[in-house]
Amino acid sequence: MKRWRAMSALVKGLLLGVSIAAPVGPIGILCIRTTLAQGRTYGFAAGLGAATADAVYGTVAAIGLTSVSRFLLGQASVIQAAGALFLLFLAYRTLRSPVAELQSLERSGKDALRIFASTFALTMTNPMTILSFLGIFAGLNLGPLGGADAAALVGGVFLGSALWWLCLSLTVGMFRRMIGQRVMTGINWCAGCILLAFGLYSLYHVLV
Repeated sequence: MKRWRAMSALVKGLLLGVSIAAPVGPIGILCIRTTLAQGRTYGFAAGLGAATADAVYGTVAAIGLTSVSRFLLGQASVIQAAGALFLLFLAYRTLRSPVAELQSLERSGKDALRIFASTFALTMTNPMTILSFLGIFAGLNLGPLGGADAAALVGGVFLGSALWWLCLSLTVGMFRRMIGQRVMTGINWCAGCILLAFGLYSLYHVLV
């Protein structure tokens, strides 16, 4: 009985992980742009950062850490402001990065951890992530879980999110060799503008 409950929690976690990761947002733009500029490995590293942050927030919701949830929601404006500024910084770096430099980074494995950390921090500074988890958990009546059930659910969230980013980076990576420098420059510019728009929109909601 316990094994079946844990398996059910794992499957629910997988579905939750995919549903949280799938909507197109700044993380998706970063993953696509990173994959095109530096390759599938780096694009997947970006996705893993987001998947790890999803697992952290999933843990808070699954275990029912009320005090942590209240703190995060109480500091939502500060967290969102930090995320907005981080997005603006990433937009600036994207718009300023030469395409040739971006492509040459594929030969160096030094940036994978930095990319992972960037998307992890960006996802953690998005208050909507914890709100999404809390809302979904309440809607599905998942409530606070413990032991193997909580571990299985959180593991499923991470695997589901990671699977989405793996599929996205692999799919986008198929087109990478077909893109010339001029097209990549345009993609880089568009990605920077989209990140800038997300950052300004988020900052506007903090200030208004």
